[in-house]
Amino acid sequence: MTETAKTLTINGVKIKIEGERNLLEVARKAGIEIPTFCYHSELSIYGACRLCLVDVKGLGIVASCSTQPQDGMEVLTHTEEIREIRKIALELILANHDQNCTLCSKNTRCKLQSLARKHGINDIRFKRTFVRKPIDRSSYSLVRDPNKCILCGDCVRACNEIQGVGAIGFAGRGAKSTVVPPFNKNLADVECVNCGLCATVCPVGALTVRDDVDKVWQVINDPTKTVVVQIAPAVRVAIGEAFGGVPGAVEIGRIVAALKAIGFDKVFDTSFAADQTIFEEATEFVQRKVKGENLPQFTSCCPAWVKFAEQFLPDLLHNLSTCRSPQHMFGPTARLILPDLLGVKQEDLVIVSIMPCTAKKYECKQDKFIKNGIADIDHVLTTQELVRMIDEAGLRFNELEPTEPDEPFNSYTGGGVIFGTTGGVMEAALRFAVEKISGKKLNKFEYEEVRGEKSIRDATLDVEGLKVKVCVVYGLNNARKVADWIRSGEAQYDFIEVMACPLGCVGGAGQPVTNDMRTRVARAAGLYKSDVSLKFHNPQDNKQLSDCYEKYFEDGIGGHTAHSLLHTTYQNRRRISGITLPVLSYGTGVQVKVTVCVGTSCFARGSEDLLKEIEDFVQAGALGNVLQVEAAFCMESCDKGPMVLVGEEVINHATPEIVIAEIKKQLSLATV
Repeated sequence: MTETAKTLTINGVKIKIEGERNLLEVARKAGIEIPTFCYHSELSIYGACRLCLVDVKGLGIVASCSTQPQDGMEVLTHTEEIREIRKIALELILANHDQNCTLCSKNTRCKLQSLARKHGINDIRFKRTFVRKPIDRSSYSLVRDPNKCILCGDCVRACNEIQGVGAIGFAGRGAKSTVVPPFNKNLADVECVNCGLCATVCPVGALTVRDDVDKVWQVINDPTKTVVVQIAPAVRVAIGEAFGGVPGAVEIGRIVAALKAIGFDKVFDTSFAADQTIFEEATEFVQRKVKGENLPQFTSCCPAWVKFAEQFLPDLLHNLSTCRSPQHMFGPTARLILPDLLGVKQEDLVIVSIMPCTAKKYECKQDKFIKNGIADIDHVLTTQELVRMIDEAGLRFNELEPTEPDEPFNSYTGGGVIFGTTGGVMEAALRFAVEKISGKKLNKFEYEEVRGEKSIRDATLDVEGLKVKVCVVYGLNNARKVADWIRSGEAQYDFIEVMACPLGCVGGAGQPVTNDMRTRVARAAGLYKSDVSLKFHNPQDNKQLSDCYEKYFEDGIGGHTAHSLLHTTYQNRRRISGITLPVLSYGTGVQVKVTVCVGTSCFARGSEDLLKEIEDFVQAGALGNVLQVEAAFCMESCDKGPMVLVGEEVINHATPEIVIAEIKKQLSLATV
């Protein structure tokens, strides 16, 4: 007997329940858009903004994001009462909000602005409570403007749940609640990895991508400078969306035409450098695999992942490939070749990158990529910033005649192009490494085993009897999980690709903003279609690149010249810089000392809330004369956080109940 399908009605329309988590998902499936700030399908359900309220018969008014659909439910989404509640909620937000919309980078793309318009809010009935706070411009990648924060918590959950970093969180209580980095420091002074996911999920202008457009206009208009630019693979399948195109449409020709019209002297494709990265990285992997040393090898193309590893996984740094990212393969290669080719001095050659990634802005400013005052890459613009330059130049993007990139960096293979999506670096490396290991020319170039949308996926390949086990990961919290499996022996891999952003660079924070996985999937599909359309698919078939090595890297792939220019080193960045940790309570006759780790990993696991609970316990019991409670950083056991020391007793995965019980126990012992 077939089970009867479960249904509910929304606004009188019967709708099937097909595994949706909540009423909000059911409504959206039926084409009913219920407003919300704090709901994202990839994040935990939070229910903070209270905009998604609906009226359910028998239950009354409930939040649709946190109410499970039940058979027979009768739901109304826009009664007079609900509409009035939503208006009040929006007006209260606006009363404590910087309303200078015309100067906001999110103008016309702000969800608060859009909802206020849709709900007919022309006046605010409540007293203005807005007090201006300083804007944090310390980061090379992001700008944090607390004047525009609406306390939706999206950035906090994204940073904690997807990236596992905890670089931003809630502080204060009640009307004094705010979203800030740990200890109210600037973003540049905490363990932010510059991935920009917080800016992607922020519905307003509280977190945005740092804008460097004016700096690039300045050098373009300087007649003493020769300005060249490189375009990352993922940019070509996303930029069209900003001009009314469909996600995944390949627009490399129009991008080149736009950049030349803007005034760049030469336009190159980073896919050339992606092929070059495979030359170095896959060769490095083959050498490690043959010797059985420093395995698994992690990719090093994603600067957010590299910074994450330096901060949270320093014991695995020797497992990272020493290869630079394609952006910083291109930089020194261009500086090696272009001055003589173009007849310019090094100091007059300006190299700009167009990237899908905010972390690339941070990457190019690191001291190790600046020699004698000259940076390998001078400026990084995101896809979003390129869109603005095109608009400022008055170009009609869709009417531009496609143009080819310039020599000598205009030849690339499909392997370089697919770098822009999760699994692409791994697949390109396999196309190179399998041929090297087997000594045979490949009959196929596609490795479907490493493709897909799952955030963690693995495969085992048989290469002439040699087993090669690979893993592909996106989301830094997932990378931490894989690292834990490796340490515990639960999993063994030879080669691991890690990207910070959802579905890889196609979902980078510098791309036109989307939180729709279908859009990211379409972008990735565009890269694979581009791969198929190209004549060559394996990086080793890039003759122009081979000629470049023969002429400029005489000691070959992985040789001394290549290592000095194309490889890098890493450092342990475990601690927050310049931190002064407070002692929260001092006891004159201290009997028990309590130390709470507030390092970023423990912070992400709730140590700040734990610290508050312990302090409340101390104050409520008037125990300040016998207890000393202090914050410490770091106890070097990040996978066991929150970590607490009560006297000499180490408590892993601490909770307030466990810690307070241990305090009472030790106080009892101390008074015996």
